Amino acid sequence: MNTPEQSQLGKASAYVDQYDATLLFPLPRLAKREEIGAGARPPFFGADLWTAFELSWLNLRGKPQVALVHFTIPCETPNLIESKSFKLYLNSFNNSRFADAGEVQARLRTDLSEAVWRGSEQKGSVGVQLVGVDRFDQQQVQELDGLLLDRLDVECTQYTPAPQLLRAAQEETPVTETLVSHLLKSNCLVTGQPDWGSVQIRYSGAPIDQEGLLQYLVSFRNHNEFHEQCVERIFMDIWTRCQPIKLAVYARYTRRGGLDINPYRTSHPGALPPNVRTARQ
Repeated sequence: MNTPEQSQLGKASAYVDQYDATLLFPLPRLAKREEIGAGARPPFFGADLWTAFELSWLNLRGKPQVALVHFTIPCETPNLIESKSFKLYLNSFNNSRFADAGEVQARLRTDLSEAVWRGSEQKGSVGVQLVGVDRFDQQQVQELDGLLLDRLDVECTQYTPAPQLLRAAQEETPVTETLVSHLLKSNCLVTGQPDWGSVQIRYSGAPIDQEGLLQYLVSFRNHNEFHEQCVERIFMDIWTRCQPIKLAVYARYTRRGGLDINPYRTSHPGALPPNVRTARQ
Protein backbone atom coordinates (compact mmCIF):
# COMPACT_ATOMS: atom_id res chain seq x y z
CA MET A 1 0.00 0.00 0.00
CA ASN A 2 1.45 3.35 -1.04
CA THR A 3 2.08 6.07 1.55
CA PRO A 4 2.66 9.82 0.99
CA GLU A 5 6.23 9.49 2.24
CA GLN A 6 6.99 7.04 -0.59
CA SER A 7 5.87 9.52 -3.24
CA GLN A 8 8.05 12.05 -5.09
CA LEU A 9 6.79 14.89 -2.89
CA GLY A 10 9.66 16.95 -1.49
CA LYS A 11 12.25 15.01 -3.52
CA ALA A 12 14.35 15.92 -6.53
CA SER A 13 12.66 14.39 -9.57
CA ALA A 14 13.76 13.75 -13.12
CA TYR A 15 11.22 15.14 -15.58
CA VAL A 16 10.59 12.27 -17.97
CA ASP A 17 9.41 13.54 -21.36
CA GLN A 18 8.44 10.19 -22.88
CA TYR A 19 5.02 8.77 -22.08
CA ASP A 20 5.11 6.72 -18.86
CA ALA A 21 1.91 5.66 -17.09
CA THR A 22 3.88 4.17 -14.19
CA LEU A 23 4.62 7.69 -12.92
CA LEU A 24 1.09 7.92 -11.47
CA PHE A 25 1.17 7.35 -7.70
CA PRO A 26 -2.21 6.35 -6.19
CA LEU A 27 -2.78 6.78 -2.47
CA PRO A 28 -5.51 4.94 -0.53
CA ARG A 29 -8.30 7.15 0.80
CA LEU A 30 -9.39 4.81 3.61
CA ALA A 31 -6.88 5.62 6.37
CA LYS A 32 -7.70 9.33 6.40
CA ARG A 33 -11.42 8.59 6.20
CA GLU A 34 -11.16 6.34 9.23
CA GLU A 35 -9.34 9.14 11.05
CA ILE A 36 -12.31 11.52 10.59
CA GLY A 37 -15.00 8.92 11.28
CA ALA A 38 -16.12 8.40 7.68
CA GLY A 39 -14.76 4.86 7.32
CA ALA A 40 -15.28 2.55 4.38
CA ARG A 41 -18.88 3.71 3.84
CA PRO A 42 -18.71 7.50 4.11
CA PRO A 43 -21.93 9.53 4.35
CA PHE A 44 -21.09 11.52 1.22
CA PHE A 45 -20.92 11.33 -2.56
CA GLY A 46 -19.01 13.54 -4.97
CA ALA A 47 -15.83 13.82 -6.98
CA ASP A 48 -12.47 15.49 -7.27
CA LEU A 49 -12.51 17.94 -10.18
CA TRP A 50 -9.04 18.57 -11.57
CA THR A 51 -7.89 20.96 -14.28
CA ALA A 52 -4.55 20.55 -16.05
CA PHE A 53 -3.26 23.71 -17.71
CA GLU A 54 0.04 22.35 -19.03
CA LEU A 55 -0.67 19.37 -21.28
CA SER A 56 1.35 19.08 -24.49
CA TRP A 57 2.30 16.30 -26.91
CA LEU A 58 3.64 15.88 -30.46
CA ASN A 59 1.56 15.00 -33.47
CA LEU A 60 2.85 12.36 -35.90
CA ARG A 61 4.91 15.01 -37.73
CA GLY A 62 6.58 16.11 -34.49
CA LYS A 63 4.66 19.38 -34.15
CA PRO A 64 3.73 20.27 -30.55
CA GLN A 65 0.07 20.33 -29.59
CA VAL A 66 -1.43 21.90 -26.44
CA ALA A 67 -4.71 21.54 -24.58
CA LEU A 68 -6.40 22.07 -21.25
CA VAL A 69 -7.90 19.02 -19.56
CA HIS A 70 -10.75 18.65 -17.07
CA PHE A 71 -10.68 15.45 -15.01
CA THR A 72 -13.50 14.06 -12.86
CA ILE A 73 -12.40 11.43 -10.34
CA PRO A 74 -15.33 9.95 -8.35
CA CYS A 75 -14.79 10.05 -4.60
CA GLU A 76 -16.00 6.42 -4.49
CA THR A 77 -12.64 5.35 -5.93
CA PRO A 78 -10.41 3.65 -3.33
CA ASN A 79 -7.46 5.87 -4.30
CA LEU A 80 -6.67 9.48 -4.98
CA ILE A 81 -3.75 10.53 -7.17
CA GLU A 82 -0.83 12.27 -5.51
CA SER A 83 -0.57 15.58 -7.36
CA LYS A 84 3.19 15.67 -8.05
CA SER A 85 3.00 12.24 -9.66
CA PHE A 86 0.07 13.49 -11.74
CA LYS A 87 2.23 16.43 -12.85
CA LEU A 88 5.17 14.17 -13.75
CA TYR A 89 2.85 11.85 -15.64
CA LEU A 90 1.39 14.68 -17.71
CA ASN A 91 4.88 15.97 -18.49
CA SER A 92 5.76 12.54 -19.86
CA PHE A 93 3.54 13.31 -22.85
CA ASN A 94 5.75 16.25 -23.89
CA ASN A 95 7.96 14.49 -26.44
CA SER A 96 5.69 11.56 -27.24
CA ARG A 97 3.86 11.29 -30.57
CA PHE A 98 0.14 10.59 -30.80
CA ALA A 99 -2.14 10.36 -33.80
CA ASP A 100 -4.58 12.94 -32.50
CA ALA A 101 -6.19 14.45 -29.39
CA GLY A 102 -8.60 11.53 -29.21
CA GLU A 103 -5.72 9.11 -28.65
CA VAL A 104 -4.30 11.32 -25.90
CA GLN A 105 -7.70 11.53 -24.22
CA ALA A 106 -8.11 7.75 -24.35
CA ARG A 107 -4.66 7.21 -22.78
CA LEU A 108 -5.43 9.64 -19.99
CA ARG A 109 -8.76 7.98 -19.23
CA THR A 110 -7.31 4.46 -19.26
CA ASP A 111 -4.27 5.26 -17.10
CA LEU A 112 -6.08 7.34 -14.50
CA SER A 113 -8.99 4.90 -14.24
CA GLU A 114 -6.59 2.03 -13.58
CA ALA A 115 -4.69 4.01 -10.93
CA VAL A 116 -7.67 5.27 -8.92
CA TRP A 117 -9.42 1.87 -8.93
CA ARG A 118 -6.23 -0.13 -8.30
CA GLY A 119 -6.67 -2.79 -5.63
CA SER A 120 -10.46 -2.86 -5.92
CA GLU A 121 -12.71 -5.47 -7.49
CA GLN A 122 -14.98 -2.63 -8.54
CA LYS A 123 -13.90 -0.76 -11.65
CA GLY A 124 -15.05 2.45 -13.24
CA SER A 125 -13.96 5.23 -15.52
CA VAL A 126 -12.53 8.66 -14.87
CA GLY A 127 -14.03 11.60 -16.73
CA VAL A 128 -11.58 13.27 -19.13
CA GLN A 129 -12.46 16.32 -21.25
CA LEU A 130 -9.80 17.82 -23.51
CA VAL A 131 -10.21 21.49 -24.39
CA GLY A 132 -8.37 22.43 -27.56
CA VAL A 133 -7.00 25.86 -28.42
CA ASP A 134 -10.08 26.57 -30.53
CA ARG A 135 -12.13 26.57 -27.33
CA PHE A 136 -9.77 28.42 -25.00
CA ASP A 137 -11.81 31.62 -25.31
CA GLN A 138 -14.89 29.76 -24.04
CA GLN A 139 -13.30 29.01 -20.67
CA GLN A 140 -15.06 31.04 -18.00
CA VAL A 141 -13.96 32.65 -14.76
CA GLN A 142 -16.64 32.66 -12.09
CA GLU A 143 -16.64 33.05 -8.33
CA LEU A 144 -18.48 30.68 -6.01
CA ASP A 145 -21.95 32.00 -5.25
CA GLY A 146 -23.23 32.43 -1.71
CA LEU A 147 -23.24 34.70 1.31
CA LEU A 148 -19.67 35.80 2.06
CA LEU A 149 -18.53 34.78 5.54
CA ASP A 150 -15.40 36.92 5.19
CA ARG A 151 -17.52 40.05 5.80
CA LEU A 152 -17.60 39.14 9.51
CA ASP A 153 -15.16 40.91 11.83
CA VAL A 154 -14.18 37.95 13.99
CA GLU A 155 -11.21 37.26 16.20
CA CYS A 156 -9.22 34.23 15.02
CA THR A 157 -6.87 32.50 17.44
CA GLN A 158 -6.85 28.85 16.36
CA TYR A 159 -4.89 27.65 13.35
CA THR A 160 -5.30 23.89 13.55
CA PRO A 161 -8.72 22.30 12.95
CA ALA A 162 -11.04 23.20 15.80
CA PRO A 163 -14.43 21.52 15.22
CA GLN A 164 -15.59 22.69 18.65
CA LEU A 165 -16.09 26.12 17.05
CA LEU A 166 -18.99 24.73 15.01
CA ARG A 167 -22.50 25.10 16.40
CA ALA A 168 -26.05 25.25 15.10
CA ALA A 169 -29.23 26.58 16.68
CA GLN A 170 -31.19 23.32 16.78
CA GLU A 171 -34.17 25.03 18.41
CA GLU A 172 -34.66 27.45 15.52
CA THR A 173 -36.58 26.99 12.24
CA PRO A 174 -34.52 25.10 9.62
CA VAL A 175 -33.02 27.16 6.81
CA THR A 176 -31.46 26.51 3.42
CA GLU A 177 -28.45 28.67 2.66
CA THR A 178 -25.14 28.85 0.85
CA LEU A 179 -22.07 30.27 2.58
CA VAL A 180 -18.70 31.08 1.01
CA SER A 181 -15.22 31.94 2.26
CA HIS A 182 -11.97 32.72 0.46
CA LEU A 183 -9.91 32.32 3.64
CA LEU A 184 -9.28 28.59 3.45
CA LYS A 185 -5.60 27.72 3.66
CA SER A 186 -3.96 24.43 4.52
CA ASN A 187 -0.56 22.90 3.81
CA CYS A 188 0.67 19.91 1.84
CA LEU A 189 0.72 16.80 4.02
CA VAL A 190 4.35 16.01 3.17
CA THR A 191 6.14 19.22 2.10
CA GLY A 192 4.24 21.78 4.18
CA GLN A 193 3.84 24.05 1.15
CA PRO A 194 0.76 26.30 1.40
CA ASP A 195 -2.46 25.42 -0.39
CA TRP A 196 -4.89 28.32 -0.94
CA GLY A 197 -8.57 27.85 -1.60
CA SER A 198 -12.12 29.13 -1.59
CA VAL A 199 -14.88 27.01 -0.06
CA GLN A 200 -18.63 26.90 -0.55
CA ILE A 201 -20.96 25.28 1.98
CA ARG A 202 -24.58 24.55 1.05
CA TYR A 203 -26.85 23.11 3.70
CA SER A 204 -30.40 22.68 4.87
CA GLY A 205 -31.10 22.40 8.58
CA ALA A 206 -30.70 24.26 11.84
CA PRO A 207 -28.99 27.64 11.24
CA ILE A 208 -25.21 27.31 11.54
CA ASP A 209 -23.48 30.03 13.53
CA GLN A 210 -21.60 31.95 10.84
CA GLU A 211 -18.91 33.44 13.06
CA GLY A 212 -18.03 30.01 14.44
CA LEU A 213 -18.01 28.54 10.93
CA LEU A 214 -15.62 31.21 9.66
CA GLN A 215 -13.32 30.73 12.65
CA TYR A 216 -13.42 26.98 12.01
CA LEU A 217 -12.42 27.39 8.35
CA VAL A 218 -9.56 29.70 9.35
CA SER A 219 -8.40 27.06 11.84
CA PHE A 220 -7.11 24.95 8.92
CA ARG A 221 -4.40 27.55 8.30
CA ASN A 222 -1.50 25.51 9.75
CA HIS A 223 -2.99 22.08 9.09
CA ASN A 224 -1.10 19.58 6.91
CA GLU A 225 -3.41 17.50 4.74
CA PHE A 226 -4.20 16.97 1.07
CA HIS A 227 -7.00 18.98 -0.55
CA GLU A 228 -9.39 16.03 -0.77
CA GLN A 229 -8.81 15.12 2.86
CA CYS A 230 -9.39 18.68 4.08
CA VAL A 231 -12.75 18.89 2.32
CA GLU A 232 -13.83 15.54 3.73
CA ARG A 233 -12.76 16.66 7.22
CA ILE A 234 -14.79 19.87 6.84
CA PHE A 235 -17.79 17.87 5.66
CA MET A 236 -17.60 15.37 8.52
CA ASP A 237 -17.08 18.04 11.19
CA ILE A 238 -20.12 20.04 10.02
CA TRP A 239 -22.18 16.87 9.52
CA THR A 240 -21.39 15.65 13.03
CA ARG A 241 -21.44 18.92 14.97
CA CYS A 242 -24.28 20.77 13.23
CA GLN A 243 -26.37 17.78 12.07
CA PRO A 244 -27.81 19.37 8.91
CA ILE A 245 -30.49 17.60 6.90
CA LYS A 246 -28.49 18.11 3.71
CA LEU A 247 -24.89 19.26 3.24
CA ALA A 248 -22.50 19.93 0.35
CA VAL A 249 -18.91 21.19 0.66
CA TYR A 250 -17.04 22.38 -2.43
CA ALA A 251 -13.51 23.83 -2.42
CA ARG A 252 -11.58 25.31 -5.30
CA TYR A 253 -7.83 25.42 -4.63
CA THR A 254 -5.39 27.56 -6.56
CA ARG A 255 -3.20 25.70 -9.02
CA ARG A 256 0.31 24.48 -8.36
CA GLY A 257 2.55 23.22 -11.15
CA GLY A 258 -0.21 23.64 -13.70
CA LEU A 259 -2.82 21.63 -11.76
CA ASP A 260 -5.74 22.64 -9.59
CA ILE A 261 -7.79 20.26 -7.44
CA ASN A 262 -11.39 21.01 -6.54
CA PRO A 263 -13.05 18.43 -4.26
CA TYR A 264 -16.85 18.27 -3.93
CA ARG A 265 -18.64 16.24 -1.27
CA THR A 266 -22.41 16.07 -0.76
CA SER A 267 -24.75 14.10 1.48
CA HIS A 268 -27.25 13.61 -1.34
CA PRO A 269 -26.36 12.39 -4.86
CA GLY A 270 -26.95 14.80 -7.69
CA ALA A 271 -25.26 16.72 -10.47
CA LEU A 272 -21.68 17.82 -9.91
CA PRO A 273 -20.92 21.56 -9.98
CA PRO A 274 -19.42 22.82 -13.24
CA ASN A 275 -15.62 22.79 -13.25
CA VAL A 276 -15.28 26.56 -13.73
CA ARG A 277 -12.21 28.29 -12.33
CA THR A 278 -12.22 31.27 -10.02
CA ALA A 279 -10.15 34.43 -10.48
CA ARG A 280 -7.40 33.16 -8.17
CA GLN A 281 -7.05 29.97 -10.17
